[in-house]
Amino acid sequence: MKKVDKNPDLLVPVLRDNPLRDMVVEYVGTKLEPESDEVTVEMVVEVFSTDFPEFLMAVAEENYIRGYSQALDDVEATYVKE
Repeated sequence: MKKVDKNPDLLVPVLRDNPLRDMVVEYVGTKLEPESDEVTVEMVVEVFSTDFPEFLMAVAEENYIRGYSQALDDVEATYVKE
C-alpha cells in the first residue's frame, strides 16, 4: 500500500465562484496574506480551525460517524450470519 503524506486536495486554490467562497477567500487572504494571492483549501482549513473550530469539529465528527457506520454495514454484509 502506498503511503500518502499529504492530501493533494489541500493544495488546490479556492475559486471565487460564488458569494460564500468569495467571502471566505477574502477573509483567509487578508488574515494569512499569501505571497501568490492564491488561497488554498489548506489555508481555509487552517483559518477555520482557529477562528471557527466548532464548525470543523461538527464536520469531522459527522464524517467519522458516517464512515464508521458504513464500515459496520460493510462487515455485516460481508459476513452473513448463519
